[in-house]
Amino acid sequence: MDVLYLLIPLSVVMVLGIIAVFAWAIDSGQFDDLEREGERILANDDGPEIDADQPARIGNHQQSRPALEEPR
Repeated sequence: MDVLYLLIPLSVVMVLGIIAVFAWAIDSGQFDDLEREGERILANDDGPEIDADQPARIGNHQQSRPALEEPR
């Protein structure tokens, strides 16, 4: 029963800390533009071209890519 004298104030301090971090994240603009990051991953960024004839290298291993089907 004496442990409650430690656990209750500790949990209150932890909740207040979480609220403070959340308020800081909102104030610093972490949640301002959520759609941009979702669109950024889909955008064509003109990165290096991938040659379909070359096997894909994943780590130290090679994987063969399946041949692309011709459109009908």
